[in-house]
Amino acid sequence: MCGAHATALESHGRWRAAAARHALLPLRVFLGVTFVYAGLDKLSHPAFFSAGAPGSLVATLHAVRDSAAIPAMVDLALKNPDAFGHAIAFGELAAGLGTLCGLLARPAALGGALISLSLWLTVSWASTPYYYGNDLPYLMAWLPLVLAGAPYLSLDALIARRRKSASGS
Repeated sequence: MCGAHATALESHGRWRAAAARHALLPLRVFLGVTFVYAGLDKLSHPAFFSAGAPGSLVATLHAVRDSAAIPAMVDLALKNPDAFGHAIAFGELAAGLGTLCGLLARPAALGGALISLSLWLTVSWASTPYYYGNDLPYLMAWLPLVLAGAPYLSLDALIARRRKSASGS
């Protein structure tokens, strides 16, 4: 019995270690898919880049300008909303794809965090209570990936292993 108990504990320990190694994987998948979808949605939505359309970027910027934490950020975006909208959409795509693939995972997560931070300080700043706005939780969700990167099941890990084996370490 003692041997069976030890084997069960050892198996449990291996499972816990594997779970800990892969704990950020669901977060990577969620943020990656969400940001890819958000970027593609902006690029394919006809009204997003149409200045006069309801729900357009310009309409949104005008609606949040006076309630933003940093109105100067909104003013900057309004100087060239087309370029700003494309930058956000392509930034979301890059952050999402980098996170999903685990390629340059920390910079991708930092990009996602900065996008979320800028949206929180502008678009969702006036949400009351604050947790009704979604950009702050997204910002917080990106932070573990900024800190940890994608050490498992990622192109970063594959590249690191190949470098290590090529150097003979």
